[in-house]
Amino acid sequence: MKTMAISEFKAHALKVLNDVAKSQETIVITKRGKPLAQVVPYRKSVMKPTPGKLADAFVFEKDIITPLGEGLWEACQ
Repeated sequence: MKTMAISEFKAHALKVLNDVAKSQETIVITKRGKPLAQVVPYRKSVMKPTPGKLADAFVFEKDIITPLGEGLWEACQ
């Protein structure tokens, strides 16, 4: 991972961004030697949303009162 002073980044921002896009390497921007920001290359998400993927992940209860009991249900309201 490369590091670069903020003054150098400011002077050459467009060139630095093009270099990051081409090399796919992250650059850490520093201010007085301390990390300030990180420039990371953009990557398209490989995962595409799949409709219905979480369909079986939830359990739906038709009666939500019975598992608690009538007394506890009244106390929770």
